[in-house]
Amino acid sequence: MQLEKKPLMEFLEEIDRALEERIELIAVGGTAMTLLDIKSSTIDIDFNLSDRDAESFRQALKAVPHGYRIDIFRDGNIFSQQLPDGFEKKCIPARSFTNINLLALHPLDIVVTKIGRLDDRDIQDIRACIMEFDLTREQVKERASMVEYTGNEENYRYNLKYVLKNLFD
Repeated sequence: MQLEKKPLMEFLEEIDRALEERIELIAVGGTAMTLLDIKSSTIDIDFNLSDRDAESFRQALKAVPHGYRIDIFRDGNIFSQQLPDGFEKKCIPARSFTNINLLALHPLDIVVTKIGRLDDRDIQDIRACIMEFDLTREQVKERASMVEYTGNEENYRYNLKYVLKNLFD
């Protein structure tokens, strides 16, 4: 099921009403790309939260029937990459609700978190981020050098080489 930006925001409004305290949600992956208008929709909903905010968010999710696939990542450990400290400062504000401060992961961090898996959809998403935000090969290479990959490091480095060689003009 594809989820466009408007229904995503409507869903977050419902979650916002169910929350008992203010939290910070950082949209990652396709969710961030949808919020940044790089993609028209996302297949699932992906957020990064602090441990404290994750528990509050989970409680609100239980109170709001939805049927969406929602993945929660914690403290910058997104997919199989650990982003460097301070990644939150690079995030792009998307919207402030009563109880939710919604941010989108910076496109450079979207790229480096998609490099680990690097399937066809990830390649398309990386291309879109590069084009839409004029990312350079050097920016991606430098940011990727700051990422800790929690899987096969050799695989991440191989995928990074592929991206640097093939996805820039």
